[in-house]
Amino acid sequence: MKARVHVMLKNGVLDPQGEAVKHALGALGFDGVEGVRQGKVIELDLAEGTTEQTVTEMCEKLLANTVIESYTVEIA
Repeated sequence: MKARVHVMLKNGVLDPQGEAVKHALGALGFDGVEGVRQGKVIELDLAEGTTEQTVTEMCEKLLANTVIESYTVEIA
C-alpha cells in the first residue's frame, strides 16, 4: 500500500524558494509566471491495513510543520 503526502506552505506564509524560482523563470524569458509556491511530496510504502488516520498522525507529528504548512494525504 502506498500513500502520498503533499505539503505546502499555508497561504500568507512567505515562500522565499518560490520567489527565487519565479525570479529565475523571469530571467530565463518566461514572462507569464505571476506566482510560484514550492512544496514537497512524500511517498510512503506502508504495510497493508495502515489507515489514513495513521498517516495523518505521521503528518501531524513529523512530516509537516502544521504551524506554517498544510498537507493532503492520498492513499493508493
